[in-house]
Amino acid sequence: MKQLALIGSTASGKSALALSLAQEHNALILSIDSLSIYKEIDIASAKPSHDELARIDHFGINCLSPNETATVFTFINEYHRAYEAAALQKKNLILVGGSSFYLKSMIDGLSYVPEISEETQFIAAEMLHDLKEAHRFLSQVDPITMTKITPNDSYRIEKMLHLYLQTSTPPSQWFEANPPKPIITCPILNIDIDRQVLRERITIRTQKMVKSGLIDEVAELDRIYGRAPNSMKAIGIIETLQFLDGIIDKKTLIENISTHTAQLAKRQQTFNSNQFEHVTNGSVKELYTMARAILTRP
Repeated sequence: MKQLALIGSTASGKSALALSLAQEHNALILSIDSLSIYKEIDIASAKPSHDELARIDHFGINCLSPNETATVFTFINEYHRAYEAAALQKKNLILVGGSSFYLKSMIDGLSYVPEISEETQFIAAEMLHDLKEAHRFLSQVDPITMTKITPNDSYRIEKMLHLYLQTSTPPSQWFEANPPKPIITCPILNIDIDRQVLRERITIRTQKMVKSGLIDEVAELDRIYGRAPNSMKAIGIIETLQFLDGIIDKKTLIENISTHTAQLAKRQQTFNSNQFEHVTNGSVKELYTMARAILTRP
């Protein structure tokens, strides 16, 4: 079984490339995308169509309800499911998606973290009522770790607080004693695309999303799940909520989604170019040729 990862900014063409390769080279697809993982968020996530999902078995799509929260462990579990299915069916596996942070975590590996008891969670919750004080407390315990975490980073402060309270060990010492273990090793191919071309693609895609029913989709999500879930804070959804609130008109809606998506694409391009130790950059055509060679290699 061969594996490879296709990464690239949103609207760069990676999903279409992965689908073509999967059809030609007997592969399953694991989507690593922070929005496609959710059921009912179809248009806003620009996930593959029902026909495309029917043609090739996909993992990492439609796994969670919008009121649940995806984490790196969600994608790790999906990777294990996809790997087992590919091995059983004697197929290759293609990982594809714009949420490269999750892929990096899987390639770099994660340290073992013990199960956090209810008592620890309760104590931490009480301390987190004053986030800055919790940050100050952890800074005294472990200045090495906390210099990398801002006083407003509630997610990471909570994680470090859980770890310290559960183990009585400063996080830096814990991670040194429990080094990360890589979960996957595979070639990484990154789509390199001109930013102006990408911006034009993003604008066209945004217009299509609105015409395809984005506003109705978000209105229904808002009715059922409200605005508290993390999934409701995604680009495309948050702007549509502003339209539904009467804050912006439809023209501005399209402009804002396009602009914010282009900004995201720029951040994705920077991350993909700088955060992976071994990555091959190229056009869709160039990467298609490289991927075929990888998937057909004896």
